[in-house]
Parts: sequence; C-alpha cells; structure tokens
Amino acid sequence: MNISNFLIITAFLLTSFVNAQQEIVGKWKTIDDNTGEPRSIVEIYKKGDKLYGKIHRILKESDRNRLCTECEGDDYNKPVEGMVILKDLEKDGDEYDDGTIMDPENGKVYRCKIWVDEDNPNVLNVRGYIAFLFRTQKWIKVS
Repeated sequence: MNISNFLIITAFLLTSFVNAQQEIVGKWKTIDDNTGEPRSIVEIYKKGDKLYGKIHRILKESDRNRLCTECEGDDYNKPVEGMVILKDLEKDGDEYDDGTIMDPENGKVYRCKIWVDEDNPNVLNVRGYIAFLFRTQKWIKVS
C-alpha cells in the first residue's frame, strides 16, 4: 500500500467515525411504549470521548414541572426536565455502549447502548439492560 492510498483510507475512516458521531449527537423525540405518543425531547451531546443525554423538553405541558421523587443521589427531587438520563456512553464500532440510562418515572438505572438504525438514519435505537433482559426503544430525530 502506498502512502496516498493509506491517507485516503485513513481519511475515510476518520470521516466515517465523525459522521456516525454527528448522526447521534442532536435532539431525539422519545416515544411512549404503551401509547405511541411522543413524550420528550432528549438532547444527546459529547463530553470528552463519551456521549450524554439530557431531557431537553417534556412535551406534555402539565408534566414539565415534575420532580424525580423516585431518583436517588444528586437527582433526588430534582426537575425531570433538564435531567441527564444518558451517561458515559463510549464508541464501540457503530454503537455507543458501556453507559447507563435512567428512567425518571421510577428512578432506576440500567446499562445502555444506542445506535442509529441501519434502515433509517432518523431512528435511534436505545436499549436498556437488566442482566440478560433488555428493552429497546426507537427515538425519532428532531430536525
């Protein structure tokens, strides 16, 4: 392999890495599992080499001032709107994993991984784990 081919391949790989990150960074609409209704807008952002996500906006106006009474630690009794619920997600191929997601409805924290859907770049798969059990939600990109 000559140096120009090496540089082209390196540039392609770096561009792919940046594009995958940019696809995930941004605002995503969460959808209620039971009703199919939009619930909130989560903003995913990069901090160092990791991704985080905070509840940017609760869509139901009557819920906007809700406090996380089931949360523990620093999040206890804090407003849900503005709360960081995705933490410490690390890049692993086309996914981010080894982080956590917190459900402000019950204060429980789950292991988590996220990835952009192969068939639709406007869909983010968000999977929470307890041991070998998991549940995956589909969040929709906010334009």
